[in-house]
Amino acid sequence: MLILGIESSCDETGVALVDAGGVQTPRLLAHALHSQVAMHEAYGGVVPELASRDHIRRVLPLTSGVLADAGRTLANVDVVAYTRGPGLAGALLVGAGVACALGAALDRPVLGIHHLEGHLLSPFLSADPPTFPFVALLVSGGHSQLMQVDGVGRYTLLGETIDDAAGEAFDKSAKLLGLGYPGGPALSRLAEQGNAEAFKLPRPLLHSGNLDFSFAGLKTAVLTQARKLGDALDARKADLAASTEAAIVEVLVKKSLAALTQTGLQRIVVAGGVGANRRLRQQLDAACAARRVRVHYPELALCTDNGAMIAMAAALRLRAGVQGASRTYAFDVRPRWPLDTRLADEIQTK
Repeated sequence: MLILGIESSCDETGVALVDAGGVQTPRLLAHALHSQVAMHEAYGGVVPELASRDHIRRVLPLTSGVLADAGRTLANVDVVAYTRGPGLAGALLVGAGVACALGAALDRPVLGIHHLEGHLLSPFLSADPPTFPFVALLVSGGHSQLMQVDGVGRYTLLGETIDDAAGEAFDKSAKLLGLGYPGGPALSRLAEQGNAEAFKLPRPLLHSGNLDFSFAGLKTAVLTQARKLGDALDARKADLAASTEAAIVEVLVKKSLAALTQTGLQRIVVAGGVGANRRLRQQLDAACAARRVRVHYPELALCTDNGAMIAMAAALRLRAGVQGASRTYAFDVRPRWPLDTRLADEIQTK
């Protein structure tokens, strides 16, 4: 069974083809990704209307390229999967519309996928895939969540951000330091040149006794420190970046370890764009090794939004029997869609 996956939730257009046939774990045949970073950079952030228009331009050429790379044609596709939400409404509508149009034209079923579920299951595309159950640390864009994952579609929310997410803390702090857009990767690169202990920045909710996150106060502390430095900021910018990154990573690592203790599980999955952060991987690897806990990540190229994770999530949902693909081509999108409600949503619609 060949599954074509289309991702268009924000500022990256992703298309992939996954082979879900046989008894082995579904495997990625080909994928392609177009990032809109250069287009949005002039505005300091994503412009939704421009994002939607660019998805329209990119999705079909990317699809043709993926099929050619895999040595397949549209006639070989068995299921078309797409991101139904959450994300920018206009951007989601592009992917959903193209997927359902392809499904109707080919007389193939379609399947709407939760964007965060795609991230959560993306490590199954790696050379070291996890097994259920596990704790998942989802750190993607405006989402920072800890989930207990007992199987495909079986997700229990353990904790989430009550204001800014980790990705937002990276991006907003980078903007305060004049690092441009996208800020998170730029701050991490600069942090490698700085002293992480140079500034004492807060670790919000670190000792709260629960698994929720809060990074808005950290952003304010970075702003306050930058103003204190004044003209000296340029000379200390790398130190402030390193201290900011250290604060974010310490909270993510310690909350993840607390989630393992609370659930009694011995395996953790890290997924989402922040999962590519080198300091996070180093510190979580060391902490998990000390506790003899297995930790899994997606491949670095698949940490950002991509079509491969959408196709993989569709393959795993179909295999688990928690959802069937449909030949009903009327579609909607869900810009706001909590992941822990997904299973209940599917049960109600069956």
